[in-house]
This record gives sequence, structure tokens and C-alpha cells, in this order.
Amino acid sequence: MNKQIIFFLFYISHFYLSAQSFDGFALFNSSGSSTTKLIDKNLNIVHEWNTTTDCNYTVLLKKNGNLVRGTKYSGNILNGAADGGRVQELAPDGSIVWDFIYSDANHVSHHDMTLIGDNVLLTAWEVKTATEVSAAGYTGNIGNSGKWPTHFIELEPDGNGSANIVWEWHIWDHLCQDVDPNKPNYVTNISEHPHLIDINMIQNSGGGPGGGGGDWFHVNGVDYNEELDQIVFSSRFSSEIYIIDHSTTTQQAAGSTGGNSGMGGDILYRWGNPSNYGMTGAQIITSAVHDSRWIENDGRPNGGFLQIFNNCGNGCTGGGPNSQANSTIDGIETPWDPLTKTYTRNAGQPFGPISYTTRYECQYSSGGQSASNRMSNGNIFVNASGSGAGVMYEVDGITEQIVWGPYPSDSQKGFRYECDYPGIIALKNWLSDTTTCSFPSNDHFIEEENKFIIYPNPSIYDINIDLALFNQQIEGVFIYDMFGKIVFSQEHFFNNNFSFTLDGLKRGIYTVNILTSSNLYTKHFSYSK
Repeated sequence: MNKQIIFFLFYISHFYLSAQSFDGFALFNSSGSSTTKLIDKNLNIVHEWNTTTDCNYTVLLKKNGNLVRGTKYSGNILNGAADGGRVQELAPDGSIVWDFIYSDANHVSHHDMTLIGDNVLLTAWEVKTATEVSAAGYTGNIGNSGKWPTHFIELEPDGNGSANIVWEWHIWDHLCQDVDPNKPNYVTNISEHPHLIDINMIQNSGGGPGGGGGDWFHVNGVDYNEELDQIVFSSRFSSEIYIIDHSTTTQQAAGSTGGNSGMGGDILYRWGNPSNYGMTGAQIITSAVHDSRWIENDGRPNGGFLQIFNNCGNGCTGGGPNSQANSTIDGIETPWDPLTKTYTRNAGQPFGPISYTTRYECQYSSGGQSASNRMSNGNIFVNASGSGAGVMYEVDGITEQIVWGPYPSDSQKGFRYECDYPGIIALKNWLSDTTTCSFPSNDHFIEEENKFIIYPNPSIYDINIDLALFNQQIEGVFIYDMFGKIVFSQEHFFNNNFSFTLDGLKRGIYTVNILTSSNLYTKHFSYSK
């Protein structure tokens, strides 16, 4: 579709349908741009982060109002699809809070990332030589550069402008093979080991470095579920999504025991292509898949479902997912049993369900990186990237009529944030006056001296926060340092008071935000150890 038509539809939808759209913001970074933008429902640009580097794919808004941005490191030795090598956290004024480079001859970050509280989980490649891959039982074409299986690293800001790796998980630690009993991870029947990944299930992957399909699995999407303490990720070349346990230590994540699941880092659940683990059944993800995520389980429609951007969900013509893709947004009601804390599966059968639970066929499709959200009112937000699309839009969850956009963002992965998201509220004083978001007005952003008490203030050890004067539910308590870094957060707070240790923090001024359903109260204290 040409740009003239896109812009025509954009204006039609803006003037006639915007009143039906869900109130909120869209965060995106256009391809090849060094600027991240936040726009409101009326398509006003209400805030920008201007940087000196291009975004590789993903931008995220933290609860403290800071931006986390994956970016392409200029010194990358390894180069493949969506290689990044660097991640930064930026304050609302664009200043760098911390900067972390993950790039050398043996590994580089790529594609996607997600937030785990204040931490950042990065998707990355690691190099396995041709000798290593062959010794592990792989029978396909390896190529001169070996194979690059994906791993995840969790970064914790160190408070000194960088970050520390505090957790890791590696695909390489959870492989099996049935071709050579003299090589590692041998099993006699792949179908009896769905919790492991068959090293030979992908024989003809393309792309990436080395000319032999170095980008082995092409993991391209990751999300975190705080309630379950689990991670979901999608693999384009396996046409499958996977869930793993995050409650493990790094040591447990390399094995098959430990964590809430008792399974260590093994696969808890997989879906989309049963043949990958020797099972019969329909292949629902027929080609590429992106943006695996959980729908928030807070009362919105289909809460708790997994949701994916199924690039060829309704078929592709002309040579694969990059040509005439008919994309769908598929919802999956997973067979999670909260009592046993496992994903149930009938013996000898693939993981259910046998097909998608919900499906929306995209009006703008894409063969590449894209994204979707389910809003609290049931609307579906879609970012269809790449050829023929490059737009963000929103549809009514029932009628499937476009109610916002299509906006020509040319972004790989944009997201919607609702007005009551703590990060949006934290940005309130930074947003353009043109925004029409219905979050609390300036009158409700209260520098409150009497509503809650912080003592002692200043402090040299700990502080106590007395919330007894509140007569409404507290949605969240957040504490920030001078650089906007969150040092404490807890949602749905029910205690009248609590203590917070300051040990390990730097001396300086800190901000306490108390969020209720209608107001944001803020107060400061001094730490003078």
C-alpha cells in the first residue's frame, strides 16, 4: 500500500473514529531513527527522547518514567538480523542513567528485551563453533561461522552508570538429540522429552552471519510474567513459542531441577509446531512468529492468555512470510494449573490447546518484527512493521473496526501505555500541554506534606513511611533516586506503614510517590549517611 493511501486512511480515522479509541499513549522509534517518540490518542507528539544512536528494535517505558532503549553498538563484530549490542536507560530529559554494552567476538544482544521489575532482560546470541555444534549431535549444514544459539541475560543497574548480569538462561543447556548415543544429550525418543529442544529440529535456517544460517533459532520476542515469575519467547525459525522458569538461580537455569517448577531451566510449555518434539497435530504457527506476550490478567478480556503476532496466521503467498503475509493476532489459553504450578499435557499428546483460542486477522500484515497489545477495554493495538505496512493502529475488540490510526510510524515494535500506567504519570510534568489524556490533572499531582509521614528525615540508616491517613486503596508505592532510578516499588499496597532500609544507597535526595486511583502524592527525604 502506498504512502498516500496510508495517510488518507490516517486522516479519515483521526477525524471520524478517534473518539472511540482507548485513551492512552503509543511509544515507538521509527526504523533508522535516533529519536523515540510518545504520542497521545490524538496523534500529538507529547514527548521525545533524542539520542545519538539508532534503535535496533525495542523501546520500553519503565514505571519511573525513564526510557529503556535497545540500540546498535558501532563496534559490533557479530552482525545479523536486528543485532544491537547495547542497551541504555534514559531519564525524561534524555540524559543517560546507565549504559551497558553486550558485544564482543562471542556474543551480542539482538531483537527484543523486556522488564523484570527495575531490571532488563536482553535477548542475545552466543557463538558455538562448527566443532562444538557437530560434537553436540547436529547433522545439518553448520557453516564456517558455526551456530549462534540464543541466550538471555538479566541486567540490574549498578547505580554507577552501568549494570551487572544477575541471571542467565541458555538454549544450549537444554538440547537433546536422537542420532548418536555417543554424543551428549542422547535420547531414544524425542517425543518423550518435550521439555528439551531437539538440536536437529531446525536444519535449513537462513539469515544471520556465516552464510550457513548462523542465526540458528532467530529468537525475536520475549516477555515476562511477574505473577508466575516466568518468561515466554518466540522463535521464527522453529515456528514455536516457549515458556521457561525465571525463579531459578543461574546455576539451576542451566540444569533440570530447581525453581518454582522444580524443572530448572527446562522448557515448561511450548506451542505452535508439535512436530518439533516428535508429536502429531496441527502446526498453527506455519511460518514466522513474533512478539510473544501475556495479556495482563487484571480483569481485561482474555487476561492471562498468551498473545502472538502470527505473521502467516491466515496463509502466505508468493514465497514465504515476507511476501503477501496474511498476519493474525492469536490468543492462546494455556493449560496452566495453579494448584500444581505446571502446564498440563495428556500423555502422548502435544501441549494444548489444539488451536488458537482467539484470533484477529490484521488489516495491515507484516512478515517481520511486529507487536500487539490488548487494552484494558478489550481493544487490540497492532504495530505491523516492514514491507507494505509500517503502521500502528487500534481496533475495537468486538467489531474489529479501526478506531485509532493507522499511524505511519515505520516502527519495528511500538506499544500502547494507558493513562494510569505509573511511568506515564511519572512523565506528567514532561509531557506537552497538547495532550488530552484523562489522567489526574495538575491539581491532583500533590506535593503532600500532611497525607503521609516520612521519618526520620533526614536519615542515616532507615526510613519509616506512615500511610495511616489514607482512606483509599493505595495502588503503588515508588521510591526514586536523584537520577530517576527506581530503588523500591510495590503495587497494591495494603499496609499502613512500612520501613525501608537505605543501606547500599548513595547519599542524596530521594522521592517517594504514593499512587491512588485518583491522585499521585509525592514527598522527598534526605539520606545523609
